[in-house]
Amino acid sequence: MTSINSLAVFCGSRVGINPAYAEAGRILGTGLAHAGIRLVFGGGRIGIMGIVADAVLAAGGDVLGVIPEFLTRWEVAHDRVTELVVTDSMHTRKRRLYEESDAFLVMPGGLGTFDEAFEIITWRQLRLHDKPIFLCDVAGSVAPLVATIDHAIAQGFAAPSSRDLFEVIDGVPAVLERLKLVPAGTGGPASRL
Repeated sequence: MTSINSLAVFCGSRVGINPAYAEAGRILGTGLAHAGIRLVFGGGRIGIMGIVADAVLAAGGDVLGVIPEFLTRWEVAHDRVTELVVTDSMHTRKRRLYEESDAFLVMPGGLGTFDEAFEIITWRQLRLHDKPIFLCDVAGSVAPLVATIDHAIAQGFAAPSSRDLFEVIDGVPAVLERLKLVPAGTGGPASRL
């Protein structure tokens, strides 16, 4: 049994154009349920995030969705999750995702996914937490994100040690194997965020 009990997954509210993204979401959700790892996610029923949540639920796993109130009015909230927490803001949502998770996984996604990825990496850089952060490469999806960080390092805006703040993993099966081995990280009080 892994010491990772809850995994925050940051991923798209769209499915993207490559069918590999949706398939990766299904494999991840099923794998998390079978491993007994609770999914913690942004609470949406659409896109990759909905696919992951549906797969966890279909395989008998637990899902915590955290969504800001204004998005519930857009009718995108997933109404079949194990628990749905409605927050007053996007920032409160991120704090709750942080509090509820032992580690973080970045899957394919758009601007919101990039925002969440950079923020959780930055919080680790600032020593606000030491929870593992994984970037799951699905069909080359993380290359642009990593290239941006490498460019910042090359231009002197970030230390070379910034690459140690996260781990790039090739594909969902490798992520599921890695989750069996890595210990849960530690986090400071969410009030510091």
